[in-house]
Amino acid sequence: MSRQALIDSRFGSVICAPVYSQHHGLGSQVNVGPDEGLKKECSIYCDELISLPKTLLSNYVGSLKRDKLRDLDRALAVAIGVEGDVWE
Repeated sequence: MSRQALIDSRFGSVICAPVYSQHHGLGSQVNVGPDEGLKKECSIYCDELISLPKTLLSNYVGSLKRDKLRDLDRALAVAIGVEGDVWE
């Protein structure tokens, strides 16, 4: 999971959040699934952000709608320890 603007940029790598089939109920995870273009229910793990060369990203799978992007913002804030509610 990464953002399209960075994928389209001149930079050689992107920061990605891995997607796994398990969900542990952590505030740093976001449930995603068929509504987002995936084959089954999964979770975005914001505690495991990694930088990957863009050449390793080969297949577009899906996208997040506004409500899921808001959930992702919150999960990223939890993962990096941002305090307060910055989305309201």
